[in-house]
Amino acid sequence: MKVVILAGGFGTRLREETEFKPKPMVEIGGHPVLWHIMKNFSNFGHNEFIIATGYKSEVIKDYFLHYKTRNNDFTISLGKHDSLTVHGQDEQDWKVTIADTGLNTLTSGRLVGAAKYLDPNEDFLLTYGDGLANVDLDALIKNHKAAKKLATVTVVQPLSRFGVVDLDSSDQVMQFREKPQVEGWINVGFFVMNPKALQYVDPEGALEQEPLSKLATDKNLNAYRHSGFWQPMDTYREAQLLNELWNSGNAPWKTW
Repeated sequence: MKVVILAGGFGTRLREETEFKPKPMVEIGGHPVLWHIMKNFSNFGHNEFIIATGYKSEVIKDYFLHYKTRNNDFTISLGKHDSLTVHGQDEQDWKVTIADTGLNTLTSGRLVGAAKYLDPNEDFLLTYGDGLANVDLDALIKNHKAAKKLATVTVVQPLSRFGVVDLDSSDQVMQFREKPQVEGWINVGFFVMNPKALQYVDPEGALEQEPLSKLATDKNLNAYRHSGFWQPMDTYREAQLLNELWNSGNAPWKTW
């Protein structure tokens, strides 16, 4: 399956990093978070990527144009044309299409802008360029096929931002619970979609609003419950947390 990655937002809550680069290019362990996402998909055999860019699109374009020399040693004879020799291994089986979908485009518009590179007869994968997870993509796709819906979204029960105090009927404190899981489920990306789902997508809006609501109303939206690791990278503190996990040698999202 082809993989569409939405990578065009402004990342305003991560301004410490995103003033000069798009959020998917913020580095975790010396590699852009976008690379980590792609490595996970590649580990499950999905090596064809369409990256829908917007804010500072040129940074992502430059990264992939110079990918081999950025990630390997090389030898070049400056006086000779086409004398570059790259030493080492890289993801040579990755096929990457950069689709510049506009600076102010919302998520629906970015998907529409990337859709011309999709196979109209094949389901595709879709996710955001700023969240890491250890989703079992084989199980996700199997779940999607079994549900026979136009789209499947991966959902998790996130941890509360705050600790919780449990009280009894007389306001006696029973216990403190540090950031427990909330009861509801949230969308974390990692979609599987049939191309027919694109007919629900308004290029002027946000995917998370009317398109998904209409799919749900028409009973065409399935949910895949993920109970493993998921961590967004919306703030500088979250970027630090992901780097700490990577540097510890125990990065839960590292499936390769």
